[in-house]
Amino acid sequence: MIAALDGLGAITLFTEDLARTAAFYRDVFGLPLLFEDDASAAFRFGGTVINVLRADAAHELIEPAPVGGTDAGRRMQLTVWVADTDAVCAQLAEHGVALLNGPVDRPWEQRTATFTDPGGHVWEVAQTLSPAS
Repeated sequence: MIAALDGLGAITLFTEDLARTAAFYRDVFGLPLLFEDDASAAFRFGGTVINVLRADAAHELIEPAPVGGTDAGRRMQLTVWVADTDAVCAQLAEHGVALLNGPVDRPWEQRTATFTDPGGHVWEVAQTLSPAS
């Protein structure tokens, strides 16, 4: 184990439409803006920073790896714990956010639903269910 690791500090999400994706995190998630310039917008999400970066500016961070296009398929999902999945889904719908799936009760005792931000990043809301008695 690497002893110097001390939690997740930031997640950088690449997007083709910075204005629309930043508005999603500001208006739908209600996150406070920490920093913004012509290439990025960073938001506070609990103890983590979500940095939304224009895809054409991302190469500098990950070179020599290529920046994947929007049609490359999904390779990750971000999960947020919630008290009531159905209530969160209703709030998402009020903001025009369409669900990919759910709400659905999972065998691992969670009720989940997934959706994407305007950049195509998959998010899941998950509520822990009480075990059946």
